Amino acid sequence: MFTGLSAFPITPLNQDGVNEAAFTRLVARLAAAGVDSIGALGSTGVYAYLDRAERARVARLAVEHADGVPVMVGIGALRTREVLALAEDAQQAGVSALLLAPVSYHALNADEVYNLYATVARNVSVPVCVYDNPGVSRFDFSDELHGRIAQLKHIASIKIPGVPADPAAAAQRVARLRALAPAHVSIGVSGDKFGAAGLSAGCALWYSVIGGIFPATTLAITRAAQAGQADEAARLSARLQPLWDLFAKYKGSLRVVAAAAGLMGLAQQPCLPLPLQAIDGADREHLASLIDTLALA
Repeated sequence: MFTGLSAFPITPLNQDGVNEAAFTRLVARLAAAGVDSIGALGSTGVYAYLDRAERARVARLAVEHADGVPVMVGIGALRTREVLALAEDAQQAGVSALLLAPVSYHALNADEVYNLYATVARNVSVPVCVYDNPGVSRFDFSDELHGRIAQLKHIASIKIPGVPADPAAAAQRVARLRALAPAHVSIGVSGDKFGAAGLSAGCALWYSVIGGIFPATTLAITRAAQAGQADEAARLSARLQPLWDLFAKYKGSLRVVAAAAGLMGLAQQPCLPLPLQAIDGADREHLASLIDTLALA
């Protein structure tokens, strides 16, 4: 399952908790679009704001409505015992893989992060993806640490936060990490503006936030890169620069994608856990225009 496009939907909320109807529509929409896998309860899926019962329910709903598309579920939490409990819940739901970020309040060191992954690897029976997202976790993985973790049983993929803009430098970055990991451990790119560059540089898959809301748009970029059409993939990605600019303005994609879900009728607003809020005002109007003029779907 660790190739192609892994699409990460939001987890829409309402006053009662998870908006199950909206979430299942999003998952079914991704499956119908033909994404290669679905990543539920990632950062865009606001996993950190949900309790254990809600996360277990979301995992079950994702698997039930994915129509056979492999589902990966985030299990990050502050304490290792909570991570293990979430891993057990997700496995009982029938997920195909687990996504683990080193969540912390006090900053973690490299040995603590390694021990987290080692403990989880000893206690699960499905593949685990290493979630390297320093913008959220405030932890910077070294290549050496990635290499150590990649040797552990059940580690199957490393989700890196982007690649250099220069194609040669991007290829060198991926090759350097590729050399440290066993052949069965895939390297995947995240940070949507880096998707095309990462795939063309040798990443096996794109872990994509916009894939969770605009699967057709994202699949076009992915398939071009997979076919060796790096220029076409770059062209399709460059069209989305106004979207990348909005992501940068709001220090991430979550608030923008949540607004897009509302504009497209996929989730009622507000759909984020307070105090988080989707973008509004002139920027929301600008986003609506982009969805129309760029034919995002």
